[in-house]
Amino acid sequence: FGLVPAGHPRLAGFLLPHRQGEDYPRPGSGRRPAPIHPDPTASPVPVAGPGMFTMAFGPVRSGVVESIEYDIETPGEDVLRMGIRPYVKHRGIAARFTGMSVQDAVLQAERVEGTSSVANALAFSHAVEQIAGVQVPAAAALSRVVVAELERIANHLDVAMKLTDGAALAVATARFGVHKERVLRLQSALTGSRFGRSLVVPGGIVRPLARSGTAIRAEVDRLEPAILADARLAMSTASFIDRLRGTGPISAERATAHGALGPVGKASGFRDDARSERPYDAYDRLGLLPDPTRPDGDVLARTRVRWHEVAEAFHLVRQAVEELDELVDVGEQQLRVPLPDDRLSGRATGWAEGPGGEVLYLVELVDGRVLSCSPRPASFHNHLLYAETYAGDVFTDVVFIEAAMGVSIAGVAL
Repeated sequence: FGLVPAGHPRLAGFLLPHRQGEDYPRPGSGRRPAPIHPDPTASPVPVAGPGMFTMAFGPVRSGVVESIEYDIETPGEDVLRMGIRPYVKHRGIAARFTGMSVQDAVLQAERVEGTSSVANALAFSHAVEQIAGVQVPAAAALSRVVVAELERIANHLDVAMKLTDGAALAVATARFGVHKERVLRLQSALTGSRFGRSLVVPGGIVRPLARSGTAIRAEVDRLEPAILADARLAMSTASFIDRLRGTGPISAERATAHGALGPVGKASGFRDDARSERPYDAYDRLGLLPDPTRPDGDVLARTRVRWHEVAEAFHLVRQAVEELDELVDVGEQQLRVPLPDDRLSGRATGWAEGPGGEVLYLVELVDGRVLSCSPRPASFHNHLLYAETYAGDVFTDVVFIEAAMGVSIAGVAL
């Protein structure tokens, strides 16, 4: 469009460049653009030297890993620079929200980033609740904590699966896969969806959790010791630790300057957990476990942070379920407050701490419809550190760095 971002710290060439003599396409003009052909030389290649070459890895890769292209500049094994092109799966999410009703938009929010469906629904709902000026009932706030923390456990187990698979620990990979499946089945039993979808709405939740507090506690009491025992075994396996230690480090200074979110930031000594720093729902009255300081900033530190968060999530689920039982005993079972006006108007920001860090939503409503909605998953923020993290490592470390960052490309290519 002929725009230049003044002061941008990382200007890079476009894959679809503007050519001399061609008119810029104008948004909203209705004019059908002429065919544009990618320029293979558009990506900057600042590394040069004997034997250097650029290997394009992706965007389609084996397994079920998301579509993303890595341009790896290497003399053969060492990764001197990694360029990342995540936008091959751009979905136009922000534009899709425009014109939606609040009821439809929360369903769309759940699909912004499937790995964090609950966190995205919460962040969107919190923004709408600010616009409406409503406070969710206690039972809804506690139920939201339960499903959000189960989502966190499942995500961290998924990272553990990818790490152990990269280290060729087949038994550990299988066991973490079984644990993840059991957590997802518990989520499905409580909400009707393995992803916890169609439960959280602005004003509260649409229905009670489908299991009693006693049944949830019994399942948690089975899951937690089995998961943490396998975690201890993996973290005491020398061949596994050797692959994680010193891999993909992010310095404390860089993490702080960028504001690295979630386990990535915590592993580099920068902690900004929205559950305690900007508490929402029931987190202000539930006790989070104290975070140990982990300034190493490598894959090993990120993995240890995730295991700490798994233990913390079980702790929070138990507390939330106990308080839910107490509310049932005294007859407080309201799950949702109605929005005061079907034609809400206003603008607000909502947030929630997803498995990868804080999810932010800037929502503007006019007459009950979404005028604009800008989602910012943690993946979108942290992926800027993604490329930097690879430099100085070797090609065989890519799988560990990618897994430990926990970045969902769906949350980047919005």
